[in-house]
Amino acid sequence: MNEIATHTKETLAKIEATPPAQGATMKGVPFEARDVVRIGFIGLGGRGFGVLKEVLAVEGARIVAWHDPNEAQVRQASECVTGAGHPLPASETDWRGLCERADVDLVYVCTPWDLHVPCALHAMECGKHVAVEVPAATTLADCWRLVDTSERTRRHCVMLENCCYGATELMVLNIVRAGLLGTITHGEAAYIHDLREILLADRGEGLWRREPHKLRNGNLYPTHGLGPVAWYMNIHQGDRFTRLVSMSSLPAALAEYRDANLPSEDPKRGEIYRCGDMNVSLLQTALGRTVVLQHDVVTPRPYSRINLIQGSQGAFCDYPPRIFLNGQKEHEWKSLDHLKADYEHPLWKKYGETALKLGGHGGMDFIMNSRLIQTIRRGQPPDMDVYDAAAWSAPGPLSEISVAENSMPLPFPDFTRGRWKAEGAASKSRISKTFAD
Repeated sequence: MNEIATHTKETLAKIEATPPAQGATMKGVPFEARDVVRIGFIGLGGRGFGVLKEVLAVEGARIVAWHDPNEAQVRQASECVTGAGHPLPASETDWRGLCERADVDLVYVCTPWDLHVPCALHAMECGKHVAVEVPAATTLADCWRLVDTSERTRRHCVMLENCCYGATELMVLNIVRAGLLGTITHGEAAYIHDLREILLADRGEGLWRREPHKLRNGNLYPTHGLGPVAWYMNIHQGDRFTRLVSMSSLPAALAEYRDANLPSEDPKRGEIYRCGDMNVSLLQTALGRTVVLQHDVVTPRPYSRINLIQGSQGAFCDYPPRIFLNGQKEHEWKSLDHLKADYEHPLWKKYGETALKLGGHGGMDFIMNSRLIQTIRRGQPPDMDVYDAAAWSAPGPLSEISVAENSMPLPFPDFTRGRWKAEGAASKSRISKTFAD
């Protein structure tokens, strides 16, 4: 018993430890305004190529360099860029060299997960702002490395969480800000997406994304569902996540699908998957709000991020999008259609037609990328900073620790080092100003 108690105490102490700050906060720090944002891309595969196409359509964005070891992907990107009438970017043989270029202002990191942190850290060390795909990091130590490096170098690290910029998500954000749901008390978020075929493929993400299922047991991909809910709850603008507890189901679906669909001689038949089919985590905030967070990418069920936000005067739930407000007929949801005229977000009013035409994840990719470039060109703070990148990624490693420790409740690191309170009173106006067109 004493040995177990000591082990638990050491685990909690390690999570609670806050490393000394290496620089001032990056909260509210604006970009340096510039007319043209010169961009370097690391990774031109499925996600990288998709993001690149969106960035090409953004006013004031110029892709000057890229790196990808796959020659076919470089050729595909070259054809896309020249076909759009843009000059061909320089092709770097090493991603470090791309970060070191004097003509790059912003580095996009669209690599497999294990390269997110190394690329982001080197980019910031080279004086570049960085936009990194999700999750930004997969360990608590790396979350802190991103925060510390951003503060020390005075460079922003923005996680490319596109789901925050969906038409529904931004409209609901306006509804929450307007107070229609009353006092916000609870949220539910998820990444439920049947990826079995992709995970077992011999190309694309199948070459690397299955590996965490063999090594880790927890929420492998927390940010798509959590990001929008964190915005609804003003996380880091007057509230923060304070604790987490997690449990996983047994693993079954991925192995069963593999055995039913792959030939007996396929080497994947010998793999053992540790990650439970469903992981459920429960988070609590400093103000006492709760969040249920789920992850399941291996069972046959419809796609959903749940995207529920509950308040004292009503609730919204997605898939399909529907709302219930105090005074409505009991047990009957309504669509959002009657609220669109008053609460559609200005970004979607202005750019929605272009976003839908480009098509990236229902248009949210273009809104995200255009908004990032817009904040840089105008010299504004980013909508999502390094503290969001760290906190939205942290449920990944925290859930692993909790599951491994028999669902032990864990403290949630304060990556802002207490500064989540400082802007609390002004959070509503600051966010409104950030989103002003």
